[in-house]
Parts: sequence; C-alpha cells; structure tokens
Amino acid sequence: MSAAPGSRRPAFPGLPGELVLEEAAGARQRCGGGGGDGSVPGTLLCTNRRVAFLPAQAPGSRTFLHGEYDVALPCIRKLVAASSFTKPKVLTAASTLKFIPEELAVFCRDFRLLRFHFHENGLAPQAFRVANAIAQAREAAAWLGDAGEGHEGWSCPAEGPLEEEEEEEEEEEGSAATLLFESLHDWEKELKRLGAAGWRVSAVNERFDMAPSLPRYLWVPSGLLDHDLKRTFAHFEERRVPRLCWHHPGGGDLLRAAGFHAASEPGSEDVRCLEALLLGGRGPCVLADTAELPTLADIQLAHLKLRALCLPGAAAEDKWLSALEGTRWLDHVRACLRKAAEVASLLAGRRCSVLLQEPSDRDLNCLVASLVQLLGDPHARTLPGFQSLVQREWVAAGHPFPHRLGLLRRDTPRQEAPVFLLFLDCTWQLVRQFPAAFGFTEAYLLALHDSSFTPYFSTFLFSCQRQRGHGSPHRPRSQTYTPVRGWREAAAGSAAGALPAVWAWGLRYSRHHRARFRNPAGPPRTANPPPPGRPPDTGPWPAAGDVFVLTKGSLSPQPFPWRSGRPPPRLSRWAPSLENLGERGAGGGTRPPVPPPGLLLPCAAGPSVRLWGRCYLRALPEAQRGRFAPSPAGLAEELTLLQDRLSAWRAQGPRTEAAGSPLAPSR
Repeated sequence: MSAAPGSRRPAFPGLPGELVLEEAAGARQRCGGGGGDGSVPGTLLCTNRRVAFLPAQAPGSRTFLHGEYDVALPCIRKLVAASSFTKPKVLTAASTLKFIPEELAVFCRDFRLLRFHFHENGLAPQAFRVANAIAQAREAAAWLGDAGEGHEGWSCPAEGPLEEEEEEEEEEEGSAATLLFESLHDWEKELKRLGAAGWRVSAVNERFDMAPSLPRYLWVPSGLLDHDLKRTFAHFEERRVPRLCWHHPGGGDLLRAAGFHAASEPGSEDVRCLEALLLGGRGPCVLADTAELPTLADIQLAHLKLRALCLPGAAAEDKWLSALEGTRWLDHVRACLRKAAEVASLLAGRRCSVLLQEPSDRDLNCLVASLVQLLGDPHARTLPGFQSLVQREWVAAGHPFPHRLGLLRRDTPRQEAPVFLLFLDCTWQLVRQFPAAFGFTEAYLLALHDSSFTPYFSTFLFSCQRQRGHGSPHRPRSQTYTPVRGWREAAAGSAAGALPAVWAWGLRYSRHHRARFRNPAGPPRTANPPPPGRPPDTGPWPAAGDVFVLTKGSLSPQPFPWRSGRPPPRLSRWAPSLENLGERGAGGGTRPPVPPPGLLLPCAAGPSVRLWGRCYLRALPEAQRGRFAPSPAGLAEELTLLQDRLSAWRAQGPRTEAAGSPLAPSR
C-alpha cells in the first residue's frame, strides 16, 4: 500500500552539506516497462547532491549511499516529465513546466532508466515541485575535479557506519590490500612482487616538475641515473617517458609511453639515455602502437549509439541485432581483446621489451596495459589485485576520468570517450569466458561501472595525481587501503582526503551485496598467487638492440626515429599471434599450441563476444525478467503482499474444503 502524502518517511542519512530541496511522499517507482508490471511505494527526494528514493517497505540500512535507488546529479543525462493530457517534456533549468506530471523518467548515464509515478490523490503539488527542483539542481551541480576546489560539498563523513563490520572486513582482506600507488612504499612493494630485476623506483617526478600528468614515482632501469633520465622527457609528447608497467617472470617487460615528440632533436648523450631506457640489453624492443584500435571519437560514437539502442522502443525486435552490430561497440571490444592477446602472448613466449605507444599515453595505453596484465598475471585477477591494477594503470597514470566520462560541464569542446567503460566491458568478456580464473564477479564489475559516475569518491574525480593533491603539501604516508582504517587515514591526507576511494564498498553496498562481489569458484585467496609460467624457447630470436613493430600479430623491422644511417634488422621470425596461439575454431585442422601456464588467451571471434546485457539492458526490464534476481525492494513488497493475503485468509476462518492447503484460494 502506498503511504499517505503526509506520512512520515524513513530516515534519510544525508551527506555533510546535503540539503533536501523537495520531496514527494507516496510516489511509486515503476519496476517494469508497462503499467501492470508492479511498482515500489516510497518517498522521492531531491537534494543538492542527488535524487534519492526511499522505499517504504525496504529494511533499514546504515549505509549513506544506496546504489540501487540513488542517482548523483551529474549522472542524470535527461529528465522527462509525462502526463496523459500532453506530450512528454524534457526538463531543463530554463524550461517551464506547464502541467502536473503524472510520471517522471530519469535517464542516467550508467544505462539506468528510473521511472517514478505520482498518484492523483494529493500528490499534484509535490510532483510539480519535485520535478522542477530536480531540473534546477541538476544544472546547478558542478563537477569540479579538474579545478582542484569545491569538493567540500561532495565530502563524506570521516566516521563511516562500518564499525560493526570492521573486524570482518580486515580479516577478509588480510595482507592482500589494495595499493593506491601514492607512496614510495607501494611502488617498491609491487616491484618486489613482480621480481623485476634490473628495475628501480625513481622519484625524479616527485614534485611533478618533469611531467605534470605522470605519477610521482616511476619504474626505470637500475642502470639509468635520474640525472640521465631527465634528458629523455623532452623527446616524448606531454613529457610522458617510457616506464615499466609489468614484468613477466619469463623475462618480458611491458612498457608504456607517449608518442615521440616530432620537434625533438636528441644529441648523442640523449640517444644513449633513450636507448638505455628502451632497450637496456634486455632483448629486442617491440613497438605496439594503438593504430589498430578505435579512436576516441569512434568509442564515443559507438557508446552513444549503444545507449540509444538500449532504450525502450529504440528498434524493432526483428532488427535489434543488426542495429546492435551497427553501433560497432562489440567490434571495438574485439579489437582491444585481440591486441591485448597479441602483446600478452609475445611477452609470455619471448624475452623482449614491448612498448605500448599512444600519442597521449593516457587512454588506450591504460586499456591495453591493463588487459595484458589480466591475461598474464594471476594476481591481477584477484579482487585486491584488480583494484591495485586500476589504481596504477588508470588513476596514477593520469587517465582524464572527468573529461572522458563527460561529467565536466565546462568542457569546450567536450572530450567524452568512455575508454574506462570499454575496459570494464572487455574485462566482463574475460570473466565470462574464464569464470574460474577470476576472484571477482559480474556484480563487482557492474558496481564499479556505476561508481564511475558517482562524485562521492576521489578515484574518478581527478585527471592525475598532481590534481588530486593540489593545494596541499605532499605528506608521505602509507597508501595501502583497508575498508575502515584506510578511510580515516585518507581523510587527513590531501585535497582529496575528504572523499574516500571508490574501493570503500561498505559505504554504498550492504554486507550481503558485497559478498556477491567475490567469486566462490575462483582461484584461492592467497597473498601471492603463483606467477605465470613461460614456455621453452623455440627457434632463433632477434638480438638485443633490434627494434620491431607489432602489427596484426606479426613483427616488422622499424628503427627508432633518432637512428639514421643504420639499416633495419632482418626479421627472423613471426611474432606469436592471436590466430596461431589462441583463436578457437581456426581452420587448417591443426590443434593450436597450448598457451603457457597462467596465460589466458580469449576468443575474439564474433559469436564469442557478447553484449553485457546485465549492464546495458537495465532500461528494458522485460529483457531481464526470468534471468536475474529481482531487486530487494521488489522482494520486500511481494513478501508484504503475501503476508497481507495470508492474514486476510486467516481472518475469514477455517474452511473444511481448504484444510489440506493453507494458501488455497477461497470460492
């Protein structure tokens, strides 16, 4: 039963500085696409931070953020008011609402579509006021991550509601904590785990004076002094020099860097330092650029088409699959998986250095470097290892989250391109193809996907470490995160300290929900998972100092731009490609070679790459029916209805003909 307009709503645990602007008690959130699919009664609130819905029948929660019902204002893409007497109207701060809305549709950037229905009995003024309040608050909300100011309004309390779960959480995480890579200790700890002999942690960029968008600490060759390392910065775009990302136990090194600066003219000493940085006597250097991958514009266009397709009534049922292929989103997923598999197989099979090169080194390099480590490093497939991977290759490496997610309204021109969401889709493909190899589940990836649009966490609020610490002196401290104590340590650290990391899942999800993040059938939880193996060498391999380009699984000789007069080396062998190492269903009738231990080689063929329906089809409840569990609020309402019917049946007295079944219908 719906609550009366004047009834008392459940307690609303607001954030510091959060003010309730308007509320509509007795509203109902629709659970289906049609009018008869059911709804949940509750109270709709508009604050200066979010749109929240408090179900009347939902059990009490001690979390400040309700992931199922909350929508942060920057996450709202479109607001539509509807009435049976007029056409639907898109609401903006400048628009004038001239009718009483009967339904309010909130289109979210995370593919959710929330529909709120207002009954006629006394809700007309509330519906009118709350609709206008949401439109006004959405325009007033600003995402100021790059400005380095204004975060007080988005801050969360330093004392979270997690005291009773502290002991359990600490025992669950143990020594496998998430590394935030903001301290020297974290970089040294991870380098030791990798066993990368010949590499060291350099503090040459500790003050961000060498490269503002790079992290404070870099992994560089041990034989290269910081004085010599400084010679190399000017020869790369945005001064983003090559540095180590991952070391394979077999000897392969994965590096990443920006493109070579076109106007640079290195001298003899600079050339020596550049070659020591890229080669270092470790074997040949393979350049793997991003030319084969989709551009940022391609990714953004495909994502826009996919989001439009996943709305109700976007395409006819018999043409939906062809329309999905026309978005080219799945093509981009296939391309990224193929590229990562080629690089991972090359590192696993040969002793060489693979340099991922992108003009900016802040987008597709993050994606490919992360996928390569997921394929080759079992530790990255654990939940703490995956979170540390995101911290190192995305957050610390300077991926511009606010720009790419399109949440900075002041961008001109806009720089949207959801590269991180594409990475999460690729990760979901791997989890689906290798479910026993990962320690986390689809529910975890879905929570991380939605959290990227939530401005309550510092993880996705800034474009680099320098902006994250802007305005506060650097305080050396341990950045190892634990769910409770790590929250409070971060609160005193930097400009972003008032905001927790996104890994504080206890603030947004209940203990029962967080239990679904871990895969019970995955690898055992060990502090140090066994390192991936390496197959024996077969055949000759180019000597150290040779340079090649990796293109479609094959190697081509290519000298560095600063080398002149030196003939390129002759190619002695094809690189291990995806087609001859891991592609299932390859022709020829020959069995593909067995991949090295610990290496995952996904199938990137058309039928094997599928749509992430649990994420993208949330606006189509009919597509989810019968496949996934309903929401807790829906279960609570159904249980209440059954209890009411049972009470009504008992009030009618016993019936002899129904003695064998207490729930038998009355005549």
